[in-house]
Amino acid sequence: MGAGGKYGREAAGRPGERRIGTAASSPHVRWVAMFLAGLRLAVTLLTAIPLPGGKADWPPSRPVAGAAMTWAPGIGLLLGAAAALVLYAFQQFWHAGPLLGATLAIVTLAALTRCLHLDGLADLADGLGSRKPADQALDIMRRSDIGPFGVATLVLTVLLQLTALAQADALGRGVAAVLTAAVTGRLAITWACRTGVPPARGEGLGALVAGTVHPAIPAALSAAALAGAAAYNWIFAVAVGAGLAASVAVTWLAVRRLGGITGDVLGALTEIATAISLVVLALS
Repeated sequence: MGAGGKYGREAAGRPGERRIGTAASSPHVRWVAMFLAGLRLAVTLLTAIPLPGGKADWPPSRPVAGAAMTWAPGIGLLLGAAAALVLYAFQQFWHAGPLLGATLAIVTLAALTRCLHLDGLADLADGLGSRKPADQALDIMRRSDIGPFGVATLVLTVLLQLTALAQADALGRGVAAVLTAAVTGRLAITWACRTGVPPARGEGLGALVAGTVHPAIPAALSAAALAGAAAYNWIFAVAVGAGLAASVAVTWLAVRRLGGITGDVLGALTEIATAISLVVLALS
């Protein structure tokens, strides 16, 4: 993702099975090494932030991929903080209105992810909108062009995010809202990669990360997010819950229609959960 390539095509081969550390390494050392490798992979896949070395260790092992998906909400916090800083700075120092501030914040999120989440959303919309069998829908999602379903879904989703964040900002929730939405969007990825959710294809990003996360991990992360949001204001906890519920519903639809998840599905889940969270926070 961040290192290049389109959702569902950036991991062309089957996952490797290289082990972290040496046989003489202690389990604790190997676990720490795997977790740090997962952090690096999460930055590479979920952001456009360049890291030295690129994809020298590609493809990673599935345990490292699972660690990366566990890091996803933390990456969301980083991205959300950057967007929140832009929103705050333009409001505080240049007195930009809510709409301009919200637009710049959403543009920041898109730029820091190189628009790959949005691309995944458009591809999933084209695939599902075609109403074709799974194999044909997946072929449609692989194409580089965007069809009418993708264009309409992309425009409406971005418009929904912009207007909802602008309204949340007008209510005095803008900075916290974009942080909450960004974390919720990436927490949706962790849920989609839990054990029991299959990949739609035998190759690509979906095959690499599907089923790599124990369900207890997204459950614990969600509980922490909900508790933190509720401590700030109950409406933020509702926003987190609503965003995750929407992402779970879309995951179920993808498994039912496509047979599992792909990189495009993960990108779509991010944008959908983000939009739903912002809509809740726009309500008074």
